[in-house]
Amino acid sequence: MSLPEYQKKQKSKCEVHVVNETDGAAAHMQHRMSQWKQIQQLEIRLLEHVDYLYDDNFPMDIRQGLSSWIESQDWDIAASDESMASVLFRDLLSQLDKVRLQEQNFLQRHNMKIIQQQLQVKYTTNPIVMARVISTCLREERRILSSACTQEQGPLEKSLQNPVALEKHKHMDNRVGIIRASVQLMDQAVKYIEDMQDDFDFRFKTLQSRESTDTRPNSEMMKQEVTRLQEMLNRLDYERKEILSKMDDGIKEIDDLMTSQLNPELQDWKRRQQIAAIGGPLLTGLEQLQSWFTLIAQSLFQMKRQLDKLVELVVKVTYESDPIPLQKHHLEERIKYLIYNLIKSSFVVEKQPCMPTHPQKPLIIKTGVQFTTKVRLLVKLPEVDYQLKVKTTFDKDLPSGRVRQFFILTNNTKVMDIEDYSNGCLSVDFRHLQLKEKKYINGTKGNEGLLSVTEELHSLSFEACFTVQGLTIDLETCSLPLVVISNVSQLPGGWASVMWYNLLTDEPRNMAFFGNPPRATWSQLSEVLSWQFSTFAGKGLNKEQLNMLGEKLLGQHVSCSDYHVSWSKFSKENIPGKMFSFWMWLDSILELIKKHLLPVWNENYIMGFVSKEMERTLLKDREPGTFLLRFSESHLGGITFTWVEHNVNGGVKFNSVEPYTKNRLSALPFPDIIRDYKVISDGVVPETPLKFLYPNIPKDEAFGRLYNSQPSKVHPYIPSTLIPISELRTHAFTTAPSRQSPEPPMTPGEFDMLSEQLCFVIDSMSSTYSE
Repeated sequence: MSLPEYQKKQKSKCEVHVVNETDGAAAHMQHRMSQWKQIQQLEIRLLEHVDYLYDDNFPMDIRQGLSSWIESQDWDIAASDESMASVLFRDLLSQLDKVRLQEQNFLQRHNMKIIQQQLQVKYTTNPIVMARVISTCLREERRILSSACTQEQGPLEKSLQNPVALEKHKHMDNRVGIIRASVQLMDQAVKYIEDMQDDFDFRFKTLQSRESTDTRPNSEMMKQEVTRLQEMLNRLDYERKEILSKMDDGIKEIDDLMTSQLNPELQDWKRRQQIAAIGGPLLTGLEQLQSWFTLIAQSLFQMKRQLDKLVELVVKVTYESDPIPLQKHHLEERIKYLIYNLIKSSFVVEKQPCMPTHPQKPLIIKTGVQFTTKVRLLVKLPEVDYQLKVKTTFDKDLPSGRVRQFFILTNNTKVMDIEDYSNGCLSVDFRHLQLKEKKYINGTKGNEGLLSVTEELHSLSFEACFTVQGLTIDLETCSLPLVVISNVSQLPGGWASVMWYNLLTDEPRNMAFFGNPPRATWSQLSEVLSWQFSTFAGKGLNKEQLNMLGEKLLGQHVSCSDYHVSWSKFSKENIPGKMFSFWMWLDSILELIKKHLLPVWNENYIMGFVSKEMERTLLKDREPGTFLLRFSESHLGGITFTWVEHNVNGGVKFNSVEPYTKNRLSALPFPDIIRDYKVISDGVVPETPLKFLYPNIPKDEAFGRLYNSQPSKVHPYIPSTLIPISELRTHAFTTAPSRQSPEPPMTPGEFDMLSEQLCFVIDSMSSTYSE
C-alpha cells in the first residue's frame, strides 16, 4: 500500500463522522485490525518512534510473536496489582514456550530461549515491573497511532521532535569519542615520559658515580655524556610541556562539551520527562545520556590519574622552571571542578513519585497510600563505593507554616544497587514510601485560606555522599513539584495542577507557581487535553472534537489558537449555568470512557464532543433511525444518543435519550443498551429506533462484536434480560396528538406481564430532551 493511500485510510478511520456514506462501512472494518498490525502499516517516520519502545526490557520479538495474546490482557490493571502481574508473567512465559516449540527455524528458537531466560532473571522476583513496561509500550503505541490520525502535531510535540536532534547526537558521539581517544593517547605519552625520565635518571646517576671515581673529570667522554644528558633533559622538558598542553586542551574541550551540549541535553531530557508525565511522548534517551556521562567521567578521572602520575615523576626528577609544579595546581582544580559538576548533575530522578494505584497520574500523593520513586546515577565507574546510601526528605528547606506539613512514615533511606538490565548503572527504587500529615496546634494549618489543597506544591528531596578516587561529593536532587491529597475526590483537581505546572514551566522547584499561575494558549492546552484521551482512553481527539471543546471553554475565541486561557477558567470557575468547572466535566468523561466505554471509544464510534446544533445538521438528511453518540453537556460523566425520524408530513424529529452515567452503565454495558434500546409511544408495541450508526453503518455491524452474548443462567430459573426502554410522549411531537389514543394491540395486563418477563428498565424520556 502506498503512503498516500494509507494516509487516506487513516483519515477516514479517525474522522468517522465526516466521511461520506460509501466510506462508512470501510472505515468501520478498519477498526477491527489489531493494534500491532496497524503499527506495522505506519510510515517510516512513526515506525522509528515505535523502535524506541522496545529493548531488552521488552524485546520486539515478544511483541511480534505474542501480539494477539498481549493485546487481550489488561496490563494497566496488572501494573498496579502484584498478584495479577504474577499471573500474567507466568502466562507470558507459557505462551513463549508454545511459540518457541512451534518455531521451525533453529536460530529463532535459540533466540527465543535466550529472551525467555533473560525475562526470568529480570522479572521473576518483581513481575509488576514487567507489567508496567508492557503497559507503557502499549499505551505509547496507541498514542503513536493517534498521532498518525492527526494531520498536524501540536506545538509541544513538534518541539520535542527536533529534526536535527539525530545529527546533534551523532556530533556529540563524535566529540566524546575524540576526547576518549586523545585521553588514551595521553596515557601513552605519560608512559613515554616515564620511560624517558627513567633513562635520564639512570644515566645521570651513572655519571655521578663516575665523577666520584674518575680521576679525569674533564675528559672528552664525560663532556659528551653531560651534553647527552642536557639534550635528554631538554627533550624531557619539551615532552612535559607538551603533555600538559594536551591536558589543558582536553580540559577545555570537556568543559565546552559539558556547557554547550551535555548540560542542555540533560535539561532537554528533564523537560521531556515533564511532558511525558502529563501524557506526552514516551520518555527516551536516558541510556544515551548515561553513556555520555560515563565516558566523560572516565576521561576526567583518567586525566586526574595522569596528573597524579606526573607529580610522582617530579619527585624523582625536577629542575628549574619545571612546568609540572607550576601548572599542577591549576590543572588539578579544573579537573576536580569538572568532576564535581559532572557527578552532581548525573544524580537524577529517573521515575517521578507515583502511586501504583494511579500509574498514569504521577506527582500526586495521597496521605497514607504507598507511592514509589526511583533515583539514578548516570555515571558508571568501577571504582564507586557501592554502599551509596540515599536519603529522602519531604519538603526540605520549605519555610514552616507556609503550607501543610508532612513527614515520611516509612523507612526513608536505601542503598543504591547495580542494575544488571541497564548496563550496570547505580540506582535505588523506593517502593514503599508513605506520607503522613503533621498534627497542628489548636487545629490550625499554616496555609489555610491562601491556596486550595491541590494548588499547594511540595517536593521530595534525595541526598547521598559519593566517594571515589579520594574525592567526596555531596549529591542532591529533587522531584518535580508534587500535589498531596487526603481524599480521592481531590484527584481530578490535583491532576489539573500537575498538568498546568508541567505544561507551562520547566522550573524544577517553583513552589509558589499557583500564587500567580501563568496563562496557557489554547494550542498548548488542546494538545495536552488530547494526550489525556490518548493516555487514559487509548485514542486522542481529532481537530473537530478539539474545536468543540474550545467553543465550550472559550466561545468565539476558539478560532484563535493563541488565545490565552487562565488557570481559573480552566479548573476553578464553574461553566456558566452549571455547577462544575470545565476540567471537572472533561475529567468525568475520561473516567466514564476508561471504565465503561473503552471498546466503543477505541472503535471511533463515539463522536463525543459535538454541539446540539451540529448534531442536528449532521442527522437531518440521514435515513430514519440514524443515530450518533455524544457526551452530555449538562451531566458529569454522561453519554447520550440522538436519532432522527421523519414524520408523515415530511418533518424531521430529533430524539435524545437521557444521559447514561456510570451508575446506569455499571448495570448494563453500553453496547447492550444500544442493541436492546426500545421506545413506547401511545402504548403500542415497543419499537427499536436505532438503525444506523452515523453516517450509515448498520447498528449490528458496528456493535455486534461488542455485545455481551452471554445471558444469565441461574438454574432452574428462566433466563432474564435487562432491556432499556423509553416512553415517547406524544405531546412532544410537532403534530398535535389525537385526544383519543388508538386501541393498543395488547391489553395493559398483557403488556405488564411482558414487561415483568423481560425485566424492562423504564427510562422516561421526552423527544425534546435538552441539555
